[in-house]
Amino acid sequence: MKKIILSCLIMVQMSFANDMEWSKTGHRTIGEVAQQHLSGKTKRAITKLLDGQSLALVSNHADEIKSDRSYSKFGPWHYVNYPLDKKYTEVEPSDAGDIVMGIEKSIAIIKDENSTREDKAFYLKMLVHLIGDLHQPMHVGRLEDKGGNDIQLRWFGRGTNLHRVWDSNMIEDFGMSYSELADNLPKLSKSEIKVIQQGDVYDWVEESHELAAIIYDSVETGEQLRYGYNYKYWSIVEQQLQKGGLRLAKVLNDLF
Repeated sequence: MKKIILSCLIMVQMSFANDMEWSKTGHRTIGEVAQQHLSGKTKRAITKLLDGQSLALVSNHADEIKSDRSYSKFGPWHYVNYPLDKKYTEVEPSDAGDIVMGIEKSIAIIKDENSTREDKAFYLKMLVHLIGDLHQPMHVGRLEDKGGNDIQLRWFGRGTNLHRVWDSNMIEDFGMSYSELADNLPKLSKSEIKVIQQGDVYDWVEESHELAAIIYDSVETGEQLRYGYNYKYWSIVEQQLQKGGLRLAKVLNDLF
């Protein structure tokens, strides 16, 4: 089967990259969940590398640097778009990179003994953010609508789009801080956590891709979304925040 090229215009990439990802609250929740599941050795190593900053605190760094054009090459690292009936390994990656490549590159630099401390700290912050983005399903959506950005909707009377609903509308309107969200996620046994942490980035990207298909089918363009939508799909938001945090912890524990 002929591979499908994952490429798009730079203007499209920049438009997508500048939208919110999981909102600040969502990323901080994932960072807090991960922090709670780090080994003592990993905690000490990260505390030293980040000068005492927590994972929650650095979790939005990859978004904050977008205003500096010298970091524009990292824009495509926040997502990957490919057809819903394909797998990531069945398509040809974009020359500009994508979220899977970004995660792998970050891990490689952190592991490299020849990397500078400054580079390790920078790519650790990138890794925290990108694993968070990987678990927001619309970051693994379709190219033709830029991961739902072009699907216009109404959220409690306000204009929005499908991507933003999942990035920020549901989380921000829920009204909890990141620490409250992290502390009120479902309580899991050690065996349940172990199951969630199985696999690798290739397994996790497909999982998010399958959820994206469900989310695309959950709305019609122009639809007015209210409490009913939040009630029906909030459990997926919680699930993905928790999985993102637990898997981030696993990646970091393996690294350090």
